[in-house]
Amino acid sequence: MARDLSEASAPTSRATKIALRGVALDFRSPTDGTPLRVLEAVDFAIAAGEFVSLVGPSGCGKTTLLRAIDGLLVPSAGDVLVDGQPVRGPGPDRGFVFQYDSLLPWRTVLDNALVGREIQRRLGPADREEARRCLRLVGLEGFERHYPHQLSGGMRQRVNLARALLLDPEVLLMDEPFAALDAQTRELMQAELLRIWEYAHKTVVFVTHQVDEAIFLADRVVVMGTRPGRVKAVVDVPFPRPRALKLKRTGEFGAVAERIWTLIEEEVRQVMLADSLA
Repeated sequence: MARDLSEASAPTSRATKIALRGVALDFRSPTDGTPLRVLEAVDFAIAAGEFVSLVGPSGCGKTTLLRAIDGLLVPSAGDVLVDGQPVRGPGPDRGFVFQYDSLLPWRTVLDNALVGREIQRRLGPADREEARRCLRLVGLEGFERHYPHQLSGGMRQRVNLARALLLDPEVLLMDEPFAALDAQTRELMQAELLRIWEYAHKTVVFVTHQVDEAIFLADRVVVMGTRPGRVKAVVDVPFPRPRALKLKRTGEFGAVAERIWTLIEEEVRQVMLADSLA
């Protein structure tokens, strides 16, 4: 069910992992330097081990918020806290999975998985075996010596995920990681991600434009409004785990999806009306 923001800001009974307190963020106009408010008064908390999806209209600041949690962007006001400590920049406790895999074409699957460790100068004698373990976890055992051009889109994203998991972050920040995949592969990757999450049980913040994807994966769905970006509502996902893809074809799932779509549609119509009156 959708809750008001005072309730939605409180996580489950587990310890709070991520807290956003009055977060606002401005960008500067490239022409005259005028500040443009992208996020406004964002307040909510995420429990340790929780899977939270962010949805909302294009331009509502989902990716911006994700980058603020990672420390790639600094809020203009408010605080981003991880384990009660202010985020001052990127750290090894947070892993970022981008929309595109960004694999290095001249490196094998195994060597691509090790890139993050190399960048952090943490590469040790046992890391190649650990990378193999992560590749097994994402279903790529036997492909260690393949090159990116020999892989399907879904397999490339599995390498991307293995690379993030090898860093063993406590938090995974995922920015539309399946957006470039075909519909069938995307569905299978959703089920695969849940399998991996249930094994590793990281805290996950997942940005998507697909409402059914958000619901299927998450414990809670944060619906964002726009101009400026803010939390419009938080919807609890009532379905027990583990989940199978056939859940999406049930009436109960459709009812939750309809509720979230209605919230997004309200926001889009308000923006369209404002544009027509401008």
